Amino acid sequence: MSTSWSDPAVCKGFDDYDDLPEQVLGYSTIFKVLRLERPDPMVLLDYGCGPGKVSERVAKTFGKRVLAVDNSGPMLEIARIRRPHPLVEYLQIDDTLAGRVGDASVDGAMTCYVFINIPSEDRIRNIIREVYRALKPGAAYAILDTNPDTTGVQFSTFRNGEPGRKYGYGEPREVLLRVPGGQELVLRDTHWPKKMYLNALRDAGFQNVEIFEPTLSSFSPQELQPFGAAGVDKWQNERTTPPFVIFRAIK
Repeated sequence: MSTSWSDPAVCKGFDDYDDLPEQVLGYSTIFKVLRLERPDPMVLLDYGCGPGKVSERVAKTFGKRVLAVDNSGPMLEIARIRRPHPLVEYLQIDDTLAGRVGDASVDGAMTCYVFINIPSEDRIRNIIREVYRALKPGAAYAILDTNPDTTGVQFSTFRNGEPGRKYGYGEPREVLLRVPGGQELVLRDTHWPKKMYLNALRDAGFQNVEIFEPTLSSFSPQELQPFGAAGVDKWQNERTTPPFVIFRAIK
């Protein structure tokens, strides 16, 4: 049984989680591969925005307009209350974007930690096709998820899967998140190998699919300096083992 994202307690626990590793290694890479530093105006689709942490960062840091969509009412309620921003529009959807986002209407798209929470490959493929439809020709799509090749490794704030266990295609696995205050949030997600993402993107029509697996050692001291006070320099496994995987593809 997968995690229920309609449970307000689960949504609050997820929002309370300190996503520092995700910020340092995951979101920063997503922003780079989507080239959000470009000065031109841009409308970005955040598919599966959750509590709005990433959408808000995009708006505040880069001044881009964000269409932040999710099918979880409790998640969107948290986002609207805790992270309102004039450049971010929060929209509730089912899996499709019909009636919400038009054909070839967005300049880029991202999906962060969504597909690991979906146990149906068909549903994932439908979402990827919807994102493809919404993107302008030549626009980039980036997917960020936990790395299926590093399950069981204890990182600074989370562990995805049991140590020493090998997971099969689409198999459920347990996730432990350390929430500030000493508590652990237990979630259940799905093990999708990289080939699932690659095949789904290519079958939807995406081209030039690339994979990025950032570690601390791949960042310069200058890039890590803003996070120094948070103790990033004391991290161990993140230094050489990639906790996350990022796929970038072009329509």
